[in-house]
Amino acid sequence: MDNIEQIVAKKKKGNNQQEDKNNQKWAILSISSIPLVMTLGNSMLIPVLPEMEKKLNISSFQVSMIITVYSIVAIFLIPLAGLLSDHIGRKRVIIPSLFIAGIGGIISGWASWKMNDPYMIILLGRALQGVGAAGAAPIVMPLVGDMYKNDDEISSSLGIIETANTFGKVLSPILGALLAGFIWFLPFFSFPVFCGISILLMFFLVKTPKKKEKPLPLRKFFKKIKQIFKDNGKWLYAIFLIGAILMFVLFGVLFYLSDVLENTYDIKNLKKGFLLAVPLGALCLASFITGKKIKENKILMKWIIFIGCSLSAASVVLLSFSENLIYMICMFLLCGIGIGVALPCLDALITEGIEKEERGTISSVYSSMRFIGVAGGPPAIALLLKYGENWLFYLLCALSVLAALATLMAIKPEKEAA
Repeated sequence: MDNIEQIVAKKKKGNNQQEDKNNQKWAILSISSIPLVMTLGNSMLIPVLPEMEKKLNISSFQVSMIITVYSIVAIFLIPLAGLLSDHIGRKRVIIPSLFIAGIGGIISGWASWKMNDPYMIILLGRALQGVGAAGAAPIVMPLVGDMYKNDDEISSSLGIIETANTFGKVLSPILGALLAGFIWFLPFFSFPVFCGISILLMFFLVKTPKKKEKPLPLRKFFKKIKQIFKDNGKWLYAIFLIGAILMFVLFGVLFYLSDVLENTYDIKNLKKGFLLAVPLGALCLASFITGKKIKENKILMKWIIFIGCSLSAASVVLLSFSENLIYMICMFLLCGIGIGVALPCLDALITEGIEKEERGTISSVYSSMRFIGVAGGPPAIALLLKYGENWLFYLLCALSVLAALATLMAIKPEKEAA
C-alpha cells in the first residue's frame, strides 16, 4: 500500500513539475512580447522617416529626433523604474508602463492625422512612449532572473528575450513600411494594439515569484548598490559602455541605410523594409544561437563579446571601400551578426553577476546606457552625413574597437566574477 502511495505521489510530483515547466515556457513567451513591442514602437518608424520628413516639412535632424526623444526620456526614467521594481514588484511596474506607452502612440497618431502642424505633439506622444518603455523593457531582465535559480536556464531564457528584441527589429522595417504604405502615420496607431496584447499576456500568463523578505530600506539599499559598484565597478562600467556603443552603431547604421536606400537607390516601401530586415535578421539569429550556447560560461561570454565587437568594427570600416548595394548589405549583415552575438552575453553577465535584490536597479542602469546609444545614433549620423560618409564609417569603427578593447581589459570573469 505504501509503495502504491509513493508511486502516486511521485507521478503527481512529476506532473506538477511538467506543468510548472509548461507555465514557465508560456511566461517566457509572454515576457518576450515586451521587448518585441517596445522595439516595434521605435524601429518601426525607421523606414518611414524619409516620408515623415517630406510630409511634415522638417529637416533630417528634426526627423531623427522622433526616434531620439523616445530614448532620451527613457534614459532618465529607467533607473527609477528599476528601483521601483526591486521594491514594489516587476509586474506592478511593467503593466502600467505598457498602458502609458500605448497612450503615447495614440497621441502621436492623432496629431499626425488631425493637426496641420503636428511635429511638437508627435514628439510629446513619443516622449510618453519613452516613459512607458522605461518601465517595461528594462524590467524584463531582472524578472527572468527572479523566475529561475539555475544560471543555464537564465542564460537560455535571456537568449530568447534578446531574440524577441532583435526579432522586433527584423519585423519592424517590414511592418512599418507595410503600414505606412496605406497611411504614413498608421505605425503610430498600431503601437497601442501591440501594447494591449502584451498587457493581456503579462496579466494572465506571468506569475512572478512571491517575495519572502521585505525589501531593504532605501538608505541600506543605496548603500548596497554603492558597494556593488565598488566591488564590481570595472566590469560593470565596461558592460555599460559596450551596450551603449553597440546600440549606437546599430541604430546609426539603420538610419544611414534607410536614408541611402531611399535617396540614393530610390528603394521605398516594402522592398526597402525587407532590405533593412536583412542585417537585422542576421542579428536575431545570432542572438538566438548565442543565448542557447553560452549557458553559464562567463569566459566564453567575454570572448564572444570581443569577437562580436571586432566583427562589427571590421564590417563598418569595409563599408567605405564600395558603394555597391549588394556589397553594402553584406557588410551590414556581418555587422548585425557581430552585435547579435554580443548582446545575449552582456545580458547574461549582468543578470547572473548581481544578486536578485539589486538586479532590477543594476540591469536598469545597463538598459539606460543602451538607450543612450539608441538616442545618439540617428542624430549623430544625420549630422555626419553632411561631412561625407567615410567620416561616419570611421567613427563607428573606432567606437566598435573601443568596445572590443573594453571587453579585453575590464571583463575578467575568471578573476572578478561577482
